[in-house]
Amino acid sequence: MKRFMAMLNRHKTKDPPPGQVLELAGQLCQHFQSPSSALEKLVSVIMTCKHTTYFLTNIHVVRACVLVHVQKGEYEAARRLLECCQAEEKEELVQLWYEIHYQQVMEKQHTDSLTPLQKFRCRKRNPPPVSLCPEGLKNRNYPDKVRQELHRFAAEVTTNPNKEQREELAQDMNLQPTQVYNWFANYRRRQKS
Repeated sequence: MKRFMAMLNRHKTKDPPPGQVLELAGQLCQHFQSPSSALEKLVSVIMTCKHTTYFLTNIHVVRACVLVHVQKGEYEAARRLLECCQAEEKEELVQLWYEIHYQQVMEKQHTDSLTPLQKFRCRKRNPPPVSLCPEGLKNRNYPDKVRQELHRFAAEVTTNPNKEQREELAQDMNLQPTQVYNWFANYRRRQKS
């Protein structure tokens, strides 16, 4: 920590500071994985220096800053930090976005964990901003053409295809056999209800 502070002071006029400073900040944030006074001090220094945006290009620094904000109950500050950070690991940033919301819901409900359904609802209510998902959220539905072909097969052939049929369908539609298996299982379940 002392080495980082000395390097930061030495290079405070350089814009941006040398990559070694960013690398050391990332290593320190990785080292302090759980909230502590040392991590809080490090995050405070990073968030108040003039190179904050530079430091927020490192996923370890971003994660540490979010962790400290969440521990203090500063959920809005944690979300704003994620919206403006320039780290390239977008999937991790989206996961952090959801973790902030999970923590907020757990606090509101006075519980230590959430069920998968609660997490699903939380994700649906709080989609990540465009800055974290420039290409949009993944659509888990199959394209219309694939769904039409699966429906056609279910209506004309069988709703319970054997392993060979599933593998052939998967190959024809560029899916995994387990995806075809699950689609037909869900289809049969929907037909019953």
